[in-house]
Amino acid sequence: MSRNRSPLLDRPGAVEADGLDAGVAAHYGSDLREQRALIDGQAFVDLSHRDVVTISGPDRLTWLHALTTQYFEGLKPGTSTTALLLSPTGHVEHVMYGVDDGETFWFHTEPGAAEALIDWLRKMVFMSRVEITDVTDDYAIIWRFGAPGGEHLTRSGADSLGGYEVFLPRAELAGLDGPAAGVWAYEALRIEAGAPRFGLDSDERAIPNELGWLGVGVHLNKGCYRGQETVARVHNLGRPPRRLVRLHLDGSVDHLPAHGYAVRVDDKQVGFIGSAARHHELGPIALAVVKRNVDPTATLQVTAENQPTVTATQELLVDPEAGLHVRARL
Repeated sequence: MSRNRSPLLDRPGAVEADGLDAGVAAHYGSDLREQRALIDGQAFVDLSHRDVVTISGPDRLTWLHALTTQYFEGLKPGTSTTALLLSPTGHVEHVMYGVDDGETFWFHTEPGAAEALIDWLRKMVFMSRVEITDVTDDYAIIWRFGAPGGEHLTRSGADSLGGYEVFLPRAELAGLDGPAAGVWAYEALRIEAGAPRFGLDSDERAIPNELGWLGVGVHLNKGCYRGQETVARVHNLGRPPRRLVRLHLDGSVDHLPAHGYAVRVDDKQVGFIGSAARHHELGPIALAVVKRNVDPTATLQVTAENQPTVTATQELLVDPEAGLHVRARL
């Protein structure tokens, strides 16, 4: 969880989010209206609960190239990227969303994730000339729709939902002009884009192939890194054990399924709900991870104890039949 409470929670109508997103606003009165304002370029999202880390030093790019799933050698200043850190068996342990400014690699990650990540990274420095710094207390992330602009460092990767993230000095957060949108609105756009979120749409068994991270967070034409054998084997052979899907939920039920709700076919559990939101056009939608062999045309049931069952249809995000993984167009 975040260690910083956003000053934007003092704005009129702000309602604080809970769980992993505690510390920023869930909404400021109407998440549906806020979604429309975001797409029209009239609002920004406060993501200041996310952790921010810098890696400086002349060896930073070659060092990151050796450790992560991404191709860092020769990364040009201003180039945005996503990189994963995997376990030796290929399970996703951390996700970094970053950009290099020519002297320092800046990245943000999930709230509360920086401490463990930095601890592991420092153990891997050895003789490399790098310096790793947690700058979460000094910098915050906000998100806007559209093309990057302005005086601050920005990141606009393929998983930036058609917008960009700004690395903003935290002291400037309270003085931002214009309307703010809550994370409920942002999450609806993220689910629409089919962009998984680590810790919500993944579990301890997740491998990049299952979540559509190949080509986004994994470069398939680079040298060895921890966990590469699993990624390459599943990609070359095809048919990952599970696959990410977007669910279109029955809107007649008056609640959204929470993280961890079971996904079933004919009373047999075949997966779990990652995240869910109400979209201003699509209605209630969710991301789920299901077994690869689930019939893509099957109607699914989303269930939890003492909760009404919600029916859902699925939209493919990861191809169940091949090593080539399909992402929603972002």
